[in-house]
Amino acid sequence: MIPRYARPEMTAIWSPETKFRIWYEIEAHACDAQADLGVIPRENAEAVWKAKDVEFDVARIDEIEAVTKHDVIAFLTHLAEHIGSDEARFVHQGMTSSDVLDTTLNVQLVRAADILLADMDKLLTALKKRAFEHKDTVRIGRSHGIHAEPTTMGLTFARFYAEMERNRKRLERARWEVATGAISGAVGTFANIDPAVEEHVCAKMGLRPEAISTQVIPRDRHAMFFATLGVIASSIENVAIEIRHMQRTEVLEAEEFFSAGQKGSSAMPHKRNPVLTENLTGLARLVRMAVIPAMENVALWHERDISHSSVERGIAPDATITLDFALNRLAGVIEKLVIYPDNMLANMNKFKGLVMSQRVLLALTQAGVSREDAYRLVQRNAMKVWEDGKDFKEELLADAEVTAALSPSEIEEKFDLGYHTKHVDTIFARVFGQAG
Repeated sequence: MIPRYARPEMTAIWSPETKFRIWYEIEAHACDAQADLGVIPRENAEAVWKAKDVEFDVARIDEIEAVTKHDVIAFLTHLAEHIGSDEARFVHQGMTSSDVLDTTLNVQLVRAADILLADMDKLLTALKKRAFEHKDTVRIGRSHGIHAEPTTMGLTFARFYAEMERNRKRLERARWEVATGAISGAVGTFANIDPAVEEHVCAKMGLRPEAISTQVIPRDRHAMFFATLGVIASSIENVAIEIRHMQRTEVLEAEEFFSAGQKGSSAMPHKRNPVLTENLTGLARLVRMAVIPAMENVALWHERDISHSSVERGIAPDATITLDFALNRLAGVIEKLVIYPDNMLANMNKFKGLVMSQRVLLALTQAGVSREDAYRLVQRNAMKVWEDGKDFKEELLADAEVTAALSPSEIEEKFDLGYHTKHVDTIFARVFGQAG
């Protein structure tokens, strides 16, 4: 991923230096286990640890790979340059390249997931704070982009909080899914290496032994992981779209923080654009791009092919780095989002009481009017508001058929705004718990 959308901690996970360090640790721990089993001399296993403080030379490994055309062999050759050829002769004993590559990939994905989980905690904290801040800030709810009935800004934030909390649980599960390792040798039969070696290496690397591998770890695990990242990205876009709508000039119920010295347009000095949330919509697309290739990686030929390898070299760093950046950007947007309660009320009242139409409909049916007639009466008066700018309550009070069923005080009562917010505390308790 380009540096513009990358943060250093996540980027470091996917650096060649980190990858080779993990390769080294896997090989060294495997040597320890082999020595415990008496397969290789203890002194050879201990010699491998002489390189524990070595900074592996990426350029040198690339130079060797240019000749060998094999990345793992190039690394093992470079390792031998540090610890000596004789001391290194038992490194990689009974192992195959995928033992190193797949186990390393899963270590990296687990570490990436840990960063993403921390990112989600930051976002959840921001959403919860804004939800309670605006729990009772009334705004119009919309369906199909059209005014529906009153809700609150706090409920909007709470809805996004609940969605992201579900996503966090999904990510925890996805992390668990990929937290496996395989040191099972060619085609996964352990013919040339004891299963105890796998158990030892996985324990040291923070993984579980894969129950059954071929020459690779099953890719349904990775498909689950990247699909989860795709869902999280879609939820980010869900929040971003709402903010982009609220920032439209004719709506202006909220807007991204506009800092001193910030410019909105090279041509129009008045512009204050929702550039961060528009950017998040685009970044969500990039993360979702990884999902289909990850799904297609599940089907491999027999016990192994490498059709998945080139895909994962791209999607693993790109998807995790992009999502890390996006989660942090969204948390910042939520923390600084400027809310305009007065504009929310003004927008809701733009059509002069029209949003109370369902209350009147229900009151008429309870008063003995058939639903069909009640709907006709309410819609008849509602259309005058839409088309002629009339006041909905006044039209109802002037309608003889309506007043035949409802008294003026009963009609008046149907325009109480508090009616629509009476269960906000109940919803908040469901989302955040009784303690809040």
